[in-house]
Amino acid sequence: MKVGVLEILALPSFTVTEHIFNRFVAKQFASLMPQAISVWCRQMGHQTFYATYYGVGDARKLLPSDLDIVFMACNTRTSSIAYALAKHYRRAGAQTVLGGAHAKAFPADCLRFFDLVVKECNQAVLADILAGYFKPGTYISSAKPVEDIPTVEERLPEIRTSIFFGKGKIKRLGIIPMLASTGCPYTCNFCVDWNNPYRLLSTDRLKVDLEYLAYHFPKVPLMFQDPNFAVKFDAVLEVMESIESKVRPAYATEISLKILNETRIQRLKNTNCFGLGPGTESWSDYSNKVGVGKKTGLAKVNGVAEQFEALRGKIAYLQTGLIFGLDIDKGDEPVALTKEFMKKTPHVWPMLNIPIPFGGTPLHDHFAAEGRILQAMPFTLYYPPYLTFILKNYDPIPYYEKLIELTAFPITKDLQKRRIKSTSNWKVKMLYRMWALSSHTQIKLYQNIIEQLQSDTQMRDFHDGKSKKLPDFYHQEYNRLLGPYATALSVQERTPDLTQLEPVVYH
Repeated sequence: MKVGVLEILALPSFTVTEHIFNRFVAKQFASLMPQAISVWCRQMGHQTFYATYYGVGDARKLLPSDLDIVFMACNTRTSSIAYALAKHYRRAGAQTVLGGAHAKAFPADCLRFFDLVVKECNQAVLADILAGYFKPGTYISSAKPVEDIPTVEERLPEIRTSIFFGKGKIKRLGIIPMLASTGCPYTCNFCVDWNNPYRLLSTDRLKVDLEYLAYHFPKVPLMFQDPNFAVKFDAVLEVMESIESKVRPAYATEISLKILNETRIQRLKNTNCFGLGPGTESWSDYSNKVGVGKKTGLAKVNGVAEQFEALRGKIAYLQTGLIFGLDIDKGDEPVALTKEFMKKTPHVWPMLNIPIPFGGTPLHDHFAAEGRILQAMPFTLYYPPYLTFILKNYDPIPYYEKLIELTAFPITKDLQKRRIKSTSNWKVKMLYRMWALSSHTQIKLYQNIIEQLQSDTQMRDFHDGKSKKLPDFYHQEYNRLLGPYATALSVQERTPDLTQLEPVVYH
């Protein structure tokens, strides 16, 4: 068979800044599982074509037009592009299959455009899909998450396609995707992995991969895409430490502060960890991941700040995720506490997030039960600066004003100066400046939404739950963000089907 595998990483880029960001940053976030699907199809004897769309060029030209079957993966933000491409390939006679984060979150909506939707996939399920075992309209899952993945050497054609620059030569900007584990031991109600148990993948395979990379690509950094890296810390770090230090690859990952101590931080440094992204989330909840016990409020701020101080100078780049707008947030306290944390930790970049009710999560079920999800909001707008649900403790305008306050605070002259002085790594300095530019853009978007809320009754009624009709402003935003792909879906097709489905489980 002639098989295509395509991952949609970003929305189209229209400005020079967007083009540069997508080509050199978004391009680097290719996922490992689409590469695994491509490898397995090739190993089964099929003629396989793999590509990623990172917002540059025409996504319709990345794969041949005469495919027998095409597998796609996307996040919720980029799902409209995947839907448009599914319609394109269906017209050409190809069977269409969607997997990835969006497929897991909103399978019913995906089945409007794809023949098959996959929650969890292994080689046995993949073989049955290729053999035509499943009827169109089926939501499929393997009984267990994947237990092993192809080696880096086996994925090398896909890695060359997704992250290499020029004629097959890689530059130091490239980052190779890796996976040491799947699932997560925590149950955060907003996370798509809340009920996905932690599984350590083969450490023997990890060692083979690291040895191969040390010999063939010793200066190319790695990105471990584990939902929570090194929960079984010793087992993973012993493999990292087994690689000769002179050729040991540098790496970045997400990790929980809870599992770190002075000895483990030193081991991370010794094994060339250059970037960590622990999640802090909230000052009133989710404390089980950060190792401060049941502390909340200022006590949690101080405890988390102390832990990040222990990482200072050991790990070149640090960031943390913070969520504002949860039901536990009210008044000025969350803003004041977050600003206090920012003052204490200028060497940590705060990734400020608006809650998103992704399907399959307790957060989604809670908002749906209370009728608070804005059901007409297109999936393309399921990311900041857009609100997709009715806030519990804030009106939209004051909420966005507080978001502006939080976004502007870490880019004040004083904090910017302290942040740049906190590192001698030029790449980290460049990343800080890039995030600062992004913050200025984000503030303009927040301001634009405030202006719309102030001037447009339709907008206010929509966000207050008085009207279910999508405001014209959001139709315009949808068209602006998708550009040439916007007309592929009708207004009716843009309205999501939020129905949750249970997959048919095989193998």
